[in-house]
Amino acid sequence: MDIRNLTTFVHVAELGNFSRAAERLGYSQPTISVQIRQLEQELGFRLFDRIGHSVRLTDKGRDTLSYAQQVCRLCQQMTFSDNEENSRETLIRVATSDSLSAPLLYECFPHIRKAYPNIHLKLTTAGTEDLFSMLDHNEVDIVCTLDSHIYNTNYCIAGEKSIGVHFVVNTDSPLADNTSLSKDDLMSQNMLLTETGMSYRRLLDEWLAKNSLEIHPVLEAGQADLICSLVEMGLGCSFLPDYITEDAVSRKTVKRLSAEGFYPELWKQILYHREKWVSPSMQTVLGIMTDHWL
Repeated sequence: MDIRNLTTFVHVAELGNFSRAAERLGYSQPTISVQIRQLEQELGFRLFDRIGHSVRLTDKGRDTLSYAQQVCRLCQQMTFSDNEENSRETLIRVATSDSLSAPLLYECFPHIRKAYPNIHLKLTTAGTEDLFSMLDHNEVDIVCTLDSHIYNTNYCIAGEKSIGVHFVVNTDSPLADNTSLSKDDLMSQNMLLTETGMSYRRLLDEWLAKNSLEIHPVLEAGQADLICSLVEMGLGCSFLPDYITEDAVSRKTVKRLSAEGFYPELWKQILYHREKWVSPSMQTVLGIMTDHWL
């Protein structure tokens, strides 16, 4: 079995298009078609359903893909030693929410640059729905989320961690003496929140909607650390993940509070598409993110 045909198969499966695979591999489209046809003849079954200009994996094609990815990965590891692999420039595309981008870079990028200077990162920020649209269209390799737990058989979870999330007020606020907030308390506050639809903000809005309530924040911003600073200044109440407020809580400038009947579940997750070929460089980035970000 020709390894080049397997490599072509992996790229066509990931990109969902013969022309894009040809461009990626530097072949002509007819060459790609011939390689796939040769592989299908050798295996004895169709790998793709061809509908118009798009291709989709058949059930047997999907089963074959996992084996092809393993073979390609082993061949790459046999071809290149660790030092040779590290000397090859590789681009890994990562997508995450705006509020996670700074912590992700601070905690992971220095380790990547120190140990693997030829791995280059491209970081994109978007809302949760757009993150997975990019993953589905192979526009990014890895997605890092802060949201409700994502269960989807199309995605592999490289790592995950449960994260606390609370309402926060300035310690001089009259509410700081409480252990929890009532719905009336919340509705009377000047709320400083992240944008509508963004991870933990969405969890809050969904809970309020179930209780026939709606908050009109005095500020909406994407920078959670900035919102925390404004809470420290006594300018309002917010709803933020604990890792954002950790320093302020330790300095005793903000107080964390829960709300009656509200038990949000927030998760950090690192995911990639199950049909994605995990190259050694991508596996390296996944490992660093798992070790240092979760």
